[in-house]
Amino acid sequence: MRIETEMTRLLGCRLPIIAGPMFLVSTPELVSAVSGAGGVGAMPSLNWRTTELFDAAVQSVAAGPFAINLIVNASNTRMQADLDVCVRRRVPLVITSLGNPKKVIDAMHAVGSKVFCDVTTLAYAEKVLGLGADGVIAVSQGAGGHAGPVSPLVLIPYLRRNLPKVPIIAAGGIATGQQMAAMLLLGASGVQIGTRFIASTEAEVNQAYKDAILRAEPEDIVMTTRISGTPAAVIKTPFIEQQGLDLSFIEKKLLAHPRTKKIAKMVRMMLGSRLLEQASTKPTWKTVWSAGQGVGLIDSILPCSEIIEQIMREYESSAMIAIQKE
Repeated sequence: MRIETEMTRLLGCRLPIIAGPMFLVSTPELVSAVSGAGGVGAMPSLNWRTTELFDAAVQSVAAGPFAINLIVNASNTRMQADLDVCVRRRVPLVITSLGNPKKVIDAMHAVGSKVFCDVTTLAYAEKVLGLGADGVIAVSQGAGGHAGPVSPLVLIPYLRRNLPKVPIIAAGGIATGQQMAAMLLLGASGVQIGTRFIASTEAEVNQAYKDAILRAEPEDIVMTTRISGTPAAVIKTPFIEQQGLDLSFIEKKLLAHPRTKKIAKMVRMMLGSRLLEQASTKPTWKTVWSAGQGVGLIDSILPCSEIIEQIMREYESSAMIAIQKE
C-alpha cells in the first residue's frame, strides 16, 4: 500500500510514518526495520558515546529513507561533528530539536538532503521555514520526551491553516492507524510515532521498560524538568515521585542566569541522560522511562514491520468507515 502526501513525495517513502528518534531506544536495526516496511526510521546522534561510533551506526543502516535527529542548542557540544557525519554520509533527512537549525539546514541542503524541525508553536514554525526548513514536526500534547503544550486536535489544523503548502508531521500520543487517519484528515502530511516502537522486538531496551509501556495508562505520564531542564514526559514511577517534577530553586537560578545558563544546561542534560541510560539498559531502582500518552493504546510487543502492518490495517478500516458515512 502507498499513501501519497507532501511527506512521502518529498522523502520518497511509501507511508507517511516516521518512527520518532528516541534516546537509547532507536537503533540501526529499528530504523532499518521501519524504513524497510515503508516508513522512515529515525535515531538521535547522541545514542552513541562518540561521533566515531555514531558514524559507524549511520553506515550500518540498511538502504532506504531514514533520519538522524540532532539537538542544535549550545548544550550539545558534538553538534558540529555529528553534522559533519550527516553531510559526509548524505543522510536523507535530518530532524532538528531545541535550537537554531540554520547551520544544519544550509549544510544538508548543500548535499541534497532534507531538514525537518521540531516545533510547538506557529511562530517557531514560521521562523524555521524562513530559514529554509523543508517541513515541520508539530510536537503536541501527549508526546514523549519534550512534549508541546497544545492539543494535536488544535495544533495540526492551526498550522495547516497558516502554512498551506508545507509538510506538517503530527507528533504526540499517536500509536494507532485510527489516529493517523485523524491527523491526515486534520491536515497533517504524516505522523511521527515514538512510544509504540519502544514496545518492539527491535528496541534494545530492557524488558522492564517494555513491560512498563504495556502497563502504563495515559494518566501515568507526567512532565518533569529534572531530565534536561525543559519539561519532558516520563512514566510516573516511585523514583520520579521521590525526586519530584521540578528543579531546585538554586538550579532554576543557575539556568536563568546568562553567565551560568550554558554550563548548568549541560550538567542537567548529562545527569538526566545518565538516569535514562541506566533505566533503559539494566534493572535499577532509579527508573526514569521516557514515554508519551499513547501508552494507553499499546498492549503488545511486536516486530516493527508488524506494528506498521497493524497501523495500516487500522488506517484502512478508519478510511472505509469515513467513506461509508459520506
